[in-house]
Amino acid sequence: MADQRKSPIKEKPLRYSGQSLDEALDKLINEKAMFYVLASCLTLTLAMIEWLKYYNNYPPSPKTMTAIALLFTGVSFYKIRKMVKQSKLIRQGRDGEKIVGEYLDSLREDGHRVFHDVLGDNFNLDHVIVSTKGIFVIETKTYSKPVKGDAKIEYNGDQIIIAGSKTTSDPITQVTAASKWLKNILKESTGKEYLIKPVVVFPGWFVETQEPGLKSDVWVLNPKALQSFINNEKDKITREDMMLATFHLSRYIRSKASL
Repeated sequence: MADQRKSPIKEKPLRYSGQSLDEALDKLINEKAMFYVLASCLTLTLAMIEWLKYYNNYPPSPKTMTAIALLFTGVSFYKIRKMVKQSKLIRQGRDGEKIVGEYLDSLREDGHRVFHDVLGDNFNLDHVIVSTKGIFVIETKTYSKPVKGDAKIEYNGDQIIIAGSKTTSDPITQVTAASKWLKNILKESTGKEYLIKPVVVFPGWFVETQEPGLKSDVWVLNPKALQSFINNEKDKITREDMMLATFHLSRYIRSKASL
């Protein structure tokens, strides 16, 4: 007799902070790196078998198999070494997103709605906050800090200056594009034009925003400062429109999870 029971869970759970990077790390280790580990073990095993044949007077061909094994092992070692470095960067980024997610989750106490790891097409929004203060798209950048010297990030409204030397506008471009994408998604779903605020946060860094940066369309902050920045904003969205956006964003996230 067929089992007539079914799961009591009707909807997919919302995504957690750093989930995309967890999935990327799992794929890197369990799919890519494991292939090279297993292939190296296999070729070395085959080479050992050939050497056993050689020492037991069976018709041997150990030199060819050993050359193949050593070649493949060398390639595997090179690939795995690169993957180890890549995995460290992924872990650092994931941990940064989780730390920022913990800061943002405290905003729920103020009545804000917080979403993590919102999937788009071949990209993701690290965090989204929906509140009467507006809707905020948060891009987390977990950059390594110098052991010595200036460990400060400066923002002049156009560019981000990292540790006094490296200058980039990529995070600003990225979070601005993500905000426009979310604005279009909500407009298609709700028929309303919501004000979306792009925000870039750098966990663990001292962030100094110059006067033009304070007037910029994009905030660049240490995540610990985000709560006060949001709470100092005037209300821009009615409670009803906030809940409407929350409902449609939740529905979108769950629909992506079921694909």
